Amino acid sequence: MKKLSIFVAVSIILNVFVACTSNTESDNKTSKQSDPLPSWNDGQAKASIINYVDEVTNTESGKYINIPDRVAVFDNDGTIWSERPLYFQFYFAMDRVKALAPEHPEWKTEQPFKGILENDPNALMASGSEGIGKVLAVTHSGTTVAEFHQLVSNWIQTAKHPTKDKPYTDLVYEPMLELLAYLQDNSFTTYIVSGGSIEFMRPIICDIYNIPVNQILGTSFKTVYKYNDGKPFLERYPEMDFYNDKGDKAVNIQKIIGKKPIFCGGNSDGDLAMMQWTASNSLPSFMLYVHHTDSIREWAYDRKSHIGRLDKGLDQANKDGWTVIDMKKDWKVVFPFELMER
Repeated sequence: MKKLSIFVAVSIILNVFVACTSNTESDNKTSKQSDPLPSWNDGQAKASIINYVDEVTNTESGKYINIPDRVAVFDNDGTIWSERPLYFQFYFAMDRVKALAPEHPEWKTEQPFKGILENDPNALMASGSEGIGKVLAVTHSGTTVAEFHQLVSNWIQTAKHPTKDKPYTDLVYEPMLELLAYLQDNSFTTYIVSGGSIEFMRPIICDIYNIPVNQILGTSFKTVYKYNDGKPFLERYPEMDFYNDKGDKAVNIQKIIGKKPIFCGGNSDGDLAMMQWTASNSLPSFMLYVHHTDSIREWAYDRKSHIGRLDKGLDQANKDGWTVIDMKKDWKVVFPFELMER
């Protein structure tokens, strides 16, 4: 097992302890806990989640949902862990550019590589989709799947966030880890459905979220099977195979999962289609938006943000009565390390 930060490890241990000390009912769900979401402030958002889970897992309820249909999907960036100032995967890509630079002297004068090598934090985003595509292509290909997995695993063990000065694995949201554990304890099958690369996420988040690799859905790069002298391997090519964002999230859910979710968590307009798809389920459904309102403990942004823009999604959430988490008001703590500091 890969090395986890002490804060995340403590959080996992606490969640496992709660799960192991709970009684089970006839459908194997965890019995009511005194507080299944201890890092959430009491209020409408928390109550709505608990009431929904109680209703759909109570065999005597008119809203009871069978275990095979308890599918929950969550975005990752900005929903389970932070995404500012840039997506964590972009920081990995920029570090890869620096590692590969000796093999590419032309990058000294070619943007956005030049800016990245000069530690310009705005160089990548300023290059637009074309520049970002170039960087992702050269940093996420040219290796086997196994080699790329090792590159990501090595990077996450030592890399630190540029402004928080914390390991990236410390910047997961404690309340959302509790929510994942709560749903899992109540026989929900939880999936990550993210715009991030599948092979970037898998080495990092599976143990932290208690979600197996086959339940991680994301953007994929073209991968080709090779057979070299009796040694089969999968080689990654500098070509995107599937971009898992917006409407394509719903497409991928149908393609991979094969049924509509009943629970959906996201934080941006990129998750709106996934929310709408969940809301169209004939079974009782729950849509949850994480609204970034805490400029002190995390960041505050929504309608005009270049990362994680929440505009049309916020309007529909308010119109249709979806649950919108006010990070500043609804969460006692944001990150697991705050528990150690309290």
